[in-house]
Amino acid sequence: MFGGIAALVVLASLGQAGPTLAADLVVAMPNWPSGQVTANIIKAALQKDLSLDVEVREMGTMNAFAGLASGEVDVHPEVWLPNLNSLVEKYAGKDGPVQLADTGVSAWQGICATQQTVDKTGIRAVGDLLDPKKTAAFDTDGDGQGEMWIGAETWSSTAIERIRANSYGYAKTMRLLEMPEEMGMAAVDAAEATDRPIIFACYSPHVVFKLHNIVKLDEPAYDPNKWHVVLPADDPMWLSKSSAPVAWDRAHFHIAYAKALANRKPEVTKFLESIDFTPDEITEMSYAVEVERRSPADYAASWVEKNSDRVGKWLKGRGQ
Repeated sequence: MFGGIAALVVLASLGQAGPTLAADLVVAMPNWPSGQVTANIIKAALQKDLSLDVEVREMGTMNAFAGLASGEVDVHPEVWLPNLNSLVEKYAGKDGPVQLADTGVSAWQGICATQQTVDKTGIRAVGDLLDPKKTAAFDTDGDGQGEMWIGAETWSSTAIERIRANSYGYAKTMRLLEMPEEMGMAAVDAAEATDRPIIFACYSPHVVFKLHNIVKLDEPAYDPNKWHVVLPADDPMWLSKSSAPVAWDRAHFHIAYAKALANRKPEVTKFLESIDFTPDEITEMSYAVEVERRSPADYAASWVEKNSDRVGKWLKGRGQ
């Protein structure tokens, strides 16, 4: 970092330059690949076609919703439901400051294993994880518990997977690991390469299904009467007050934006409401970032150039 006289010169020059001008729009960027790419596609398209100064700012979803409510953030590119139902109910109700775009992407969530894991262990259902003889196959450190990745620390789905593990009972046989998605998926790659069994929380659309033969474990169908989820942000006793011994409800995700944007930049809200990515496109975004190691910004810029006609339709308020 700067020091001594050089630091004083730099600080003086910064002071003379005056305050930095704020961007026209701020787009929150989550910490998973498709959300990162979508945030940058929104930026690239609006800068290219509407000449807007758009800032992509990395932040967690809780902070993003608070920013949407306060006016510090304009757009969140990928709000998952039912994961974030409580936030949507709080901020995007009838009189709330946040709007969810009508068009969304269908998805699902659950617990997965590789096909070779199923073949070796006989585990085909979530209920099989209650059998310590079967889960011993996932014990890599000899502590008597198997290990499974349940998501990144900041994801709402991670807390819900912990609730589900407690509710089903396999929290007693499996040690639940929280780590960045890149590390979780690297473990899947390594397990496949070395012919080791592995089990993990999963969601689709996702690149892992393109790379490996993945099996979603069976579990009891979703039952709203048995799904009682309280998130950590809502109650410090969230885990003891929650129960969810059933499969996830049908999942989908949407772009969210500040309602005030409709008056300030109506052309932007028209654009956001028209974006209609397909599940296959979401998978390709993940593949580009996780496998090809392309930066989200570079991939987004290329995508906007290749899909200029499609982006033009979105700007006119029409989908595909």
